Amino acid sequence: MRMYDIIKTKRDGGKLTSEEIRWFIKGYTEGAIPDYQAAALLMAIFYEGMDDQETAELTLAIRDSGDTLQLGLDGIRVDKHSTGGVGDKTSLVVAPVVASCGINVAKISGRGLGHTGGTVDKLEAIEGYRTDLSTEEFVEVVRKVGVSIIGQSQDFAPADKKLYALRDVTATVDSMPLIVSSIMGKKLAANDDCIVLDVKCGSGSFMKTEADAFKLAQLMVSVGTRAGKKVRALITNMDRPLGRAVGNSLEVCEAIETLKGGGPGDFKELCLQLASNMLELAGKGSLEECRAMAEDAIKSGRALDTLAKMVELQGGDPRWIYEPERFPKAKYSLEVKAPEKGYIFKVDTEKYGEVSLILGAGRSTKEDKIDNTAGFVLERKTGDLVFKGDVIATLYTTEKKEALERAARLMLSATALWKEQPEKMPLVLGSVE
Repeated sequence: MRMYDIIKTKRDGGKLTSEEIRWFIKGYTEGAIPDYQAAALLMAIFYEGMDDQETAELTLAIRDSGDTLQLGLDGIRVDKHSTGGVGDKTSLVVAPVVASCGINVAKISGRGLGHTGGTVDKLEAIEGYRTDLSTEEFVEVVRKVGVSIIGQSQDFAPADKKLYALRDVTATVDSMPLIVSSIMGKKLAANDDCIVLDVKCGSGSFMKTEADAFKLAQLMVSVGTRAGKKVRALITNMDRPLGRAVGNSLEVCEAIETLKGGGPGDFKELCLQLASNMLELAGKGSLEECRAMAEDAIKSGRALDTLAKMVELQGGDPRWIYEPERFPKAKYSLEVKAPEKGYIFKVDTEKYGEVSLILGAGRSTKEDKIDNTAGFVLERKTGDLVFKGDVIATLYTTEKKEALERAARLMLSATALWKEQPEKMPLVLGSVE
């Protein structure tokens, strides 16, 4: 078997066999297949796609590329995964909320991918927080506090870890079979009992249309269900950033504000819906009862305390959770002002994500270092009326002062003003299970 032939088959629109897919995953994981050939196959898959059987085989090959997590924890474990969006910091709220309601959340998360942020990057903005725990340490944190969020280890779905980084820098992120196999390969290797998927739809997501988002959701739910897991997907709106903060430390602070009972309305609502579905899938009661549990976890302060304890057990300073003013502030900032009067009718959320990349909040290459202070905070969102000179957003950076003006121009070009107020769109567009 030759990698050249596998690339050529897919390039010409052919179907890969289970043996070819597993041979590729094994060879790339072990270092026998170089990045340039793996990148060529990813690009061929991006253009030619994969059918459902190929996608399922790729998912299982990624799952089987390393160990399957056996934590030996009592009770049901539930997880949640987002397909990626701008300002999506829901795991920082949802995981401690669910854990404080008595359900274990042993979560393995990823880094930023393309224009979207990553949970691991956000948590590492907390001084001292470790995302590289051993399996034993991981289990111990979950036993003590009910939740732990770490990054992928070398032993856990190692094929995905390598492919994930390669997709990020080869413009092959938004491919349905690659998204499905990456997400579900990790989730099946994590061996959770229940999985809630947050499938983003709109200009800031990899699935731009509702039809594609539902197709992706159905495929992921099908793969997970066939593997014996309880899986549900919510299709959620990403035609605008979620919440107001975009950028690692900025988003952590917004998540903390939400756990204290504040936070932007759209972000808080989605967190409560995701947490309710996780608790209901885990058997804690009806959706209404689970919603009340989630709300009480925030109102009582239990969820915030759970996050602080998790941070402490993973090497971070819990004072940063109770006193978010401890987070370092950006050295430079710039206000983006409305050029004329009008309603913010529509925004290109993907370009908003690119603004954060320009400022240093994400990676353009695998080796790039992230500026945790970089990003922006929205002062106005879709549907708001602005007057000429009103501040739409404030941009922040420490490392890339020279990029502020360029980022501001991009944000303005991605913001459409109109004389009429746009129709309000629902936050959750549907579900699949």
